[in-house]
Amino acid sequence: MIETLLPVLPAFAIAWGILLVGASSPGPAVAMLMGLSLGQGRRAALIACVGIALGSTTINLLTILGVGLVLSQAAWAMLALKFAGSAYLAYLAFGAFKKALNPPQISALTQTRQSTTALFAKGYLLQITNPKAIAFWLAIAAVGATANAPLWVIALFLISCAMISFGCHAAWALALSAAPVRAAYQRARAYVEGALGAFFAFAAFTLATARS
Repeated sequence: MIETLLPVLPAFAIAWGILLVGASSPGPAVAMLMGLSLGQGRRAALIACVGIALGSTTINLLTILGVGLVLSQAAWAMLALKFAGSAYLAYLAFGAFKKALNPPQISALTQTRQSTTALFAKGYLLQITNPKAIAFWLAIAAVGATANAPLWVIALFLISCAMISFGCHAAWALALSAAPVRAAYQRARAYVEGALGAFFAFAAFTLATARS
């Protein structure tokens, strides 16, 4: 088993490095986690992180199976996925702008909390409807970490990448749910939600108008 794993470790390390940088970089997922962490607490954000990680794993698996390459070559499939992602980002923008115009108070008695299923789906859908994620995983696939590898090596790669994705996003969630950050957010919630809404709206527009 070790003899089988050792030759692919360098490719694993490169793929992990690419994923670490990509998952740590601010983007729509981090913006969503910011809203959840500050508005509903770290538990809500961490549940969404699980959804993001599973969404990332889904794309990773599909890419390994060759579906990602098919999507990258099928203009209609990429177009449909692009507009689906854009529509979901627009939905998040609408929600943020709504809170900016009428920001609710953050308290245990009045705070509306989403269900575990809703939070998980929110993270999963954000990740799975992002065409850029497919391009990202195609870049990792080009490293060839799982090329001609046995099933257990592929499973190890999938699990390790899921852990990295969750860890990076969870770090954001924990940092953004810190008490001083929450206090500052409550004082300036309308502005923060407005900024999040503008970011999501810009991301939706950029995604919808980007050339495939």
